[in-house]
Amino acid sequence: MDQVVQFIVENSRFAPWITLGLVLLAGLNIPISIDIVIVLSAFLAATTIPEHTFTLYTSLLVGCYFSAWIAYWVGRKLGRKLLKIRYFARMLPETRLKKVEAFYEKHGMLTLLIGRFIPFGVRNCIFMSTGISQSNFGKFIRRDALACTIWTTVCFFAYYSIGHNYEPLLQKLKTLNLFIFLAFGLAIIGLLSYRKYRKKSGNTLDKNSHLDP
Repeated sequence: MDQVVQFIVENSRFAPWITLGLVLLAGLNIPISIDIVIVLSAFLAATTIPEHTFTLYTSLLVGCYFSAWIAYWVGRKLGRKLLKIRYFARMLPETRLKKVEAFYEKHGMLTLLIGRFIPFGVRNCIFMSTGISQSNFGKFIRRDALACTIWTTVCFFAYYSIGHNYEPLLQKLKTLNLFIFLAFGLAIIGLLSYRKYRKKSGNTLDKNSHLDP
């Protein structure tokens, strides 16, 4: 593990570019989790390469913004032809597509803001369905600019804070685990004692019933 960290430190100048590339590829629906990229980038910034915090954050912000553009244009150029491909048909079934289109038309930026915080393909589903429905691109990028900025900033700096304070958090987690273990042990002891008491009480009642005339 020390060798991996050392490799990252020695090549830290490339980290923002790698982050940017991975996020842009995710816009093409290549199975790369942007959420995991954000977590790793934030933890690297907090623990290993703090001098690259701003560049990592900027690369994520730019990458996430233009990744949505890519997904939008994939949907707009290919349209419902995408639904003939099994992968996209499973990700964008007709019923879900219509719901997303209707919700976007009604709520606009709120759809993008909420969608930004939902992982597991929902994010790209919204971007692509917006393109498939031929929604105005200018409105889309203006609305998503704010949604993307809020989401990226909140996620990156939340994970950065966790990474920056991981040692005290780890110690608290160990203490919490100890309390959970003790509580579980006491619960098991209590349950066994109660069952033993019930069994003993039942045997006593059986004996008394045999003694009654």
